[in-house]
Amino acid sequence: MARRTVDVPDLVEQARAGSPRAVARLITLVENDHPALREVMAALAPHTGHAHVIGLTGSPGVGKSTSTSMLVSGLRGRGLRVGVLAVDPSSPFSGGALLGDRIRMTDHVLDPEVYIRSMASRGHLGGLSWSTPQALRVLDAAGCDVVLVETVGVGQSEVEVAGLADTTLVLLAPGMGDGVQAAKAGILEIGDVFVVNKADREGADNTVRELRHMISLGDRTEPGLWRPPVVKTIADRGEGLDDVLEALDKHRAWMDDNGELHRRRVRRARSEIEAIAVAQLRERMGVLGHGEDLATAAEQVVAGETDPYAAADRVVAAL
Repeated sequence: MARRTVDVPDLVEQARAGSPRAVARLITLVENDHPALREVMAALAPHTGHAHVIGLTGSPGVGKSTSTSMLVSGLRGRGLRVGVLAVDPSSPFSGGALLGDRIRMTDHVLDPEVYIRSMASRGHLGGLSWSTPQALRVLDAAGCDVVLVETVGVGQSEVEVAGLADTTLVLLAPGMGDGVQAAKAGILEIGDVFVVNKADREGADNTVRELRHMISLGDRTEPGLWRPPVVKTIADRGEGLDDVLEALDKHRAWMDDNGELHRRRVRRARSEIEAIAVAQLRERMGVLGHGEDLATAAEQVVAGETDPYAAADRVVAAL
């Protein structure tokens, strides 16, 4: 069945005017890898680069969704337009998002200046959906001042969010062994702001001290480098919100002052270009695999008639 045509200029114009329906349609085109996606991205490109992208990551149970909702309230209190991409685990039955994050953000769903979208991870191991970078571009071009990206919460591979965000906020909670887990997962290296949530629990001060000690042992103590602050919150009560916003403001100012924001965005664009190029190559190889070249090369490797590198060279030359 042929896909229905899309009036891309009209859709982009509506999204730029703040139409939630148009934004939703554009993100759906992204998720479905629609044939019009190239035209969409070309139309959006001149309007991107404004939004401050903040990634929120952390182990399951630390309160990411509650903290995201708290941040939305604080940012809206400043009069900012906010987008939220909540990457949920995929349903094993439909492949769609389980929508748990949207359930926790019901306070904001009627606010026309807040756009919340749950996206299915679809088995992607990095804690993010493969289409997240393009969905970010949609929200940026649609006039969001800040875009919050909340990851699935799948463990060590969540470090991928650091490559996608301008500022990475790492959430931890006392009594969950998060300090040790952070060190193991490499999260100490990616975090720009650390938040110890559920600070009314026993052991919160110990968790803060442990984090600050581990940060002091790292390579961020040299003059001029950003030293991540550690902030305590009780997100379900809104306590600590001002401290988190202040830390985010300071990190944004630091990036603006020394050019780090531009460097991060260039790295992000480079990774995005590479991912698109690799996907295109895999698609071509899939077509090739229906012919004899790839199958024949595989048979030759198994038979010892050639090696994988030489076979790969021939496959690439045939693309």
